[in-house]
Amino acid sequence: MSEELFRRSSAVTPGGVHSPVRAFRAVGGTPFFTRSARGARLIDTGGRELVDFCMAFGPLILGHGHPAVAAAATQALSDGWSYGTADPYSLALAELIASRIPWAENIRFVNSGTEAVMTALRLARGATGRRKLIKFAGCYHGHADSMLIRAGSGLAGTGAADSAGVTPGVAADTIVVPLDDETALVAAFAAHGADLAAAIIEPLPANHGLLPQRPEFLRELRALCSRHGTLLIFDEVITGFRLQFAGSAGASGIRPDLVTYGKIVGGGFPVGAVAGSRELMRELAPLGRVYQAGTLSANPMAMRAGLATLEALLDGSVYGELESLGATLESAVAATGLHCARSASLVWLPGGPRAAQAIRSPAQIDAALTAPFPAMFRRALDAGIYLPPSCYEVAFLSTAHSRSDIERLAAAIAA
Repeated sequence: MSEELFRRSSAVTPGGVHSPVRAFRAVGGTPFFTRSARGARLIDTGGRELVDFCMAFGPLILGHGHPAVAAAATQALSDGWSYGTADPYSLALAELIASRIPWAENIRFVNSGTEAVMTALRLARGATGRRKLIKFAGCYHGHADSMLIRAGSGLAGTGAADSAGVTPGVAADTIVVPLDDETALVAAFAAHGADLAAAIIEPLPANHGLLPQRPEFLRELRALCSRHGTLLIFDEVITGFRLQFAGSAGASGIRPDLVTYGKIVGGGFPVGAVAGSRELMRELAPLGRVYQAGTLSANPMAMRAGLATLEALLDGSVYGELESLGATLESAVAATGLHCARSASLVWLPGGPRAAQAIRSPAQIDAALTAPFPAMFRRALDAGIYLPPSCYEVAFLSTAHSRSDIERLAAAIAA
């Protein structure tokens, strides 16, 4: 059935999918089509059940169809699913976040992580009057033009576009720096510091494998930003509310100037958010001169689903449960001799033998680490287990997973 559906979809949609990784180009084969989902299971259109370790690429920390989130979304559907006005639900969600996260005094909800990043970058430029940005090779910040840039040829050099349609002028304003390299970082600020509006980083990069950064590197970045009047943006679209309620910033103790959220903050509905100090966020319209707007921003279904999700995370028990599941998986994979990088409920399983040391940058990822992944993915799929369909994507654990699910995954990997 999936083959026929994919054939039909390819006739009316580029590549047959609405986000490239879903096409299975990195793993081979035909993508399956999901009919429904519940808990930790996907049901495809042929009726086959799969244990899901992709979890919609991260937002479903409580699993598919969690009763409290489903009830909130159902009530929102009953009450009306789009208003185009101010509403009490976005207010309640913003107040909850601001009351628990000190650096999120003000919040603007948008419709996606990409839109949140785009807004944060524009806000940084508007607030500082500067034009250049620093990003880090191996971090992904959505598909905004200025973030689709790869490293240039020189130390702290200007990048080049990774995508057709990104102009040389946009690329010239983005400086790409290696992760885990203080020398290159200092050189970039020395060369461009007076014109740097912002430095943006995933404090725990999780889109090119899982690349935990040394606290010393992140602290050096914070210090350089403060010294040069550059705003530090933490992209926590993946890590926000997942590592702990306050995300990577809370775990590291490093305070960003702006933070972007997505995924969990909307409970699995389309959402993004930008948060920062009250003073900085005043630069956004209608108070300031930095324009941002959206017809579906703060959509009541996303706001109510997000509120139900975050309320379930408040007492911390979910994080303890996920840590226990993650440790069980990590131990089981370690016994196979294969590489497993984990932080809380984020797990990277590239398929190759265990690396001798922590991998902190893309330059440290060799072919031996990732070459076995397509075969491992297909074997796992044959065993009824769905992993993210790319060797660079991380897997996600949820409270809907059981220890038997973890053991089943470990057995499939060992096979």
